Amino acid sequence: MSLLSVLIAAAAGYALGAVWYMSLSRQWMTAAGVACDENGRPLQRSITPFILSAVAMLLVAGMMRHIFGMAGVDGFGAGLVAGLGLGAFIAAPWILINYAYARRPGSLTLIDGGYAILGCAIIGAVLGLF
Repeated sequence: MSLLSVLIAAAAGYALGAVWYMSLSRQWMTAAGVACDENGRPLQRSITPFILSAVAMLLVAGMMRHIFGMAGVDGFGAGLVAGLGLGAFIAAPWILINYAYARRPGSLTLIDGGYAILGCAIIGAVLGLF
């Protein structure tokens, strides 16, 4: 239950999010209703979401490490499958529920839910290595 494994797993999940949202930035901003300037950049910029995301990744990776330790999840493959399951059957459905009640676009649910699934899978795979 190494702190280092949690830090590395959180960094991997955060890095995946950077790639995911950079590649889907236009679609995400449209679906999320983010107001942009003529260059396609958000009008309101803040570092706060990035800081909160890093903290959230640490919390997710820490709890997943705890769950994996209690459940005996060990190894890359087992961590990947367990993480994928947590993302697909806990995190993504929760996003779906919240967005359905908020009447958010289905594309936003797919983008954010997809990241939750893949992010949990990556975190799980990294944790499985330790």
